[in-house]
Amino acid sequence: MSLSRNKLYTLLFISCMVGYVWLYMGIKTNITEKKPVEVCLVKHITNIPCPSCGTTRSVISLAKGKFKDALQINPLGYVVATIMILAPIWILIDILIKKETLFGFYQKMEKYLKKPQFAFPLIVLVIINWIWNITKGL
Repeated sequence: MSLSRNKLYTLLFISCMVGYVWLYMGIKTNITEKKPVEVCLVKHITNIPCPSCGTTRSVISLAKGKFKDALQINPLGYVVATIMILAPIWILIDILIKKETLFGFYQKMEKYLKKPQFAFPLIVLVIINWIWNITKGL
């Protein structure tokens, strides 16, 4: 599914803004210290954590400077935090300089990720993360 430049930038920007609000609420309510709120539909229905379960708590731990805790909760938190930081800045720069560098990067990544030699290792990493989430009782 290829997105247009405007749809991609809008989707990324809105997702980051919602993520910032969710992050703020998580820090404000001390979600890492208390029993976490279950928003994962997979875990709620099956009682089995999905590969991304714990990502919110991981990003909150990163925001608090607890890097080791973040990695132990879910390494995907590092990926999400990086996207939350870089995407809005990259979008703003593209708009200011009237270029499409983020969109070009997205198109290249989409093309690469359709190739089995790139897709397969990433799928394996997600499955390993999922197994790890299950074994640690997330």
